[in-house]
Amino acid sequence: MPPSIKVIAKRRKVLFKHRTAYNNHVHDLRPLDRASTSTSTTTATGTATATTTTTRAAHQSISRLGLGKGLRSEVVLDDLAAAREIQNRIMDPAGIGQTSDIDSDAMLGVDPNGYLVPELFTSLPPLKDSLETKTSRVQDETVQDCLPLLAAIHDPSRNLFDFNPHGLPWLEREKHVTYLHNCLKKLPAGFVVHDASRPWILYWVLAGLCLLGEDVQQYRTRFIALKRVQNASSQAWSANEPRYRVVQTLSPMQNLDGGFGGGHGQMSHCATSYAAILSLAMVGGKESLDMIDRRALWRWLGDLKQHDGGFVVCVGGEEDVRYVNRKSLGGPFQKPDVYSGAYCSMVLISLLALPLELPSSAPSRIHGLRSFLDGLPEYLSRCQTFEGGISGAPQNEAHGAYAFCALACLCILGPPHQMISKYLDVSILISWLSARQYAPEGGFAGRTNKLVDGCYSHWVGGCWPLLEAAINGPQPNEGLKNSFDSRSLFSREGLIRYILSCCQAENGGLRDKPLKPADAYHSCYSLAGLSAVQNQSYFPATADGAVGSLLDSALLWASLPEMPKAKKEEQEQVFDVEDRLTPIHPIYVIPWDKVEQTHVFFADKGGF
Repeated sequence: MPPSIKVIAKRRKVLFKHRTAYNNHVHDLRPLDRASTSTSTTTATGTATATTTTTRAAHQSISRLGLGKGLRSEVVLDDLAAAREIQNRIMDPAGIGQTSDIDSDAMLGVDPNGYLVPELFTSLPPLKDSLETKTSRVQDETVQDCLPLLAAIHDPSRNLFDFNPHGLPWLEREKHVTYLHNCLKKLPAGFVVHDASRPWILYWVLAGLCLLGEDVQQYRTRFIALKRVQNASSQAWSANEPRYRVVQTLSPMQNLDGGFGGGHGQMSHCATSYAAILSLAMVGGKESLDMIDRRALWRWLGDLKQHDGGFVVCVGGEEDVRYVNRKSLGGPFQKPDVYSGAYCSMVLISLLALPLELPSSAPSRIHGLRSFLDGLPEYLSRCQTFEGGISGAPQNEAHGAYAFCALACLCILGPPHQMISKYLDVSILISWLSARQYAPEGGFAGRTNKLVDGCYSHWVGGCWPLLEAAINGPQPNEGLKNSFDSRSLFSREGLIRYILSCCQAENGGLRDKPLKPADAYHSCYSLAGLSAVQNQSYFPATADGAVGSLLDSALLWASLPEMPKAKKEEQEQVFDVEDRLTPIHPIYVIPWDKVEQTHVFFADKGGF
């Protein structure tokens, strides 16, 4: 579990208490002895060396002042000193004090400020397409916006204490918590355009707060709605009828058909039903979960099931690309959707322990379908494109969000090592997902030739735990033995650097990319991506033979707080222990305990 806000605040208070002492003593610090090697370097190299050793000594000062706990700077600096000693021997094998013009700091991946920032994240790509387009110009602008942040270049408002020894800023946990809490208060008038996204705003905020270690049950138990009473002389408010905040917000959005709309009086939609029910699961409690009309929801989901195995997002759907004329079927039919349809539907069916048998009124029964699972994995298979990615429907463009939804949906249908390998071309999917990460930014883009975006830290970054589980197979509970080291396929460090360096807004909240404003959506999914790379989710070996019903496998996953490493020198993490987030379920994208509690609550109710 991540440290509490109070613990972090206490440690930071001690850190800042000694800042004055640090400033008073830093001019007396002596750099580590490098013999005479620094004297024969060029002027530019000498300047960089002086800056590096001074900053390194400053980190040692932190250790001497008793501030090493949580920073681990003394360990990093010892390793750096040893590495420099080896580098000096390479540059001066005869030991005569003569060195080449090579900057040893640059060879070690140390920037001029003394931080351990790999060159991959501080320099332009070595290859560049000579054809300039609007897309390439925007890409270049994005890189230029990211580079100063990734390189930990100081501005007048920042100092040594704002970065860890790896050149990463701290996770501004307190600011993000405050920002997200404010998102649940009265919003500006401009948010009227998001009226159909009310359940989503609630989900993004609650999920973000859970990731940051906040207890969101306060939004279940806080009394915020007061009963209005009339009397002869005046109108007054009375608190004798408490109502629960999340329940009060979502109740008007639940329709008689069991689904949830995006706002008051709006038609039921699969995506907003997903967001609403996961929000209720996160706040928990009998009052919240009992408001879900499972029987009506089951019937409504049956109306969304299509003859080809997929799901539409709502009854009738939009009259656009979701309709395709098929003369063999006697007219138009609704085009299914991987994200809002298949994935969201299967999350609701599995989490709420709904019957797998289609309701007798389901239209797809006339085509011979009897179960919600009939034809679904085959439909997902047809959504894989020639690039290797997954599209929202067959023959559409591959997209990172659809890739996650297809993988997660298959993991609901059965063990990952069985379902994913059977229905998807894993090798070409890995190739496509790997190509979505850019350097030097380190973040992910959602599609080919698109820009990096903080939200894809989850939509693309969240695909890797599912793929790893498919390739590793069931793992023993005592630890991962057959670890598929995905660092060879994507850079965990790169994603961490992009989120912490480029996605944190100054006043709290996380954003798409530098110069963009923060919002609840990007805050939620950037934090979800950061949590995913800080933890290792896997399918336990004990679960492989314990799958009872067809959808039990999604509930049997497990997680470890540390990433398994194959080599000792790769053990160290670039993020600080205080920046660790709450682990979340790789399929349901809410905390693990909330998944278990919600499923047990409804499973105990039995069938209809």
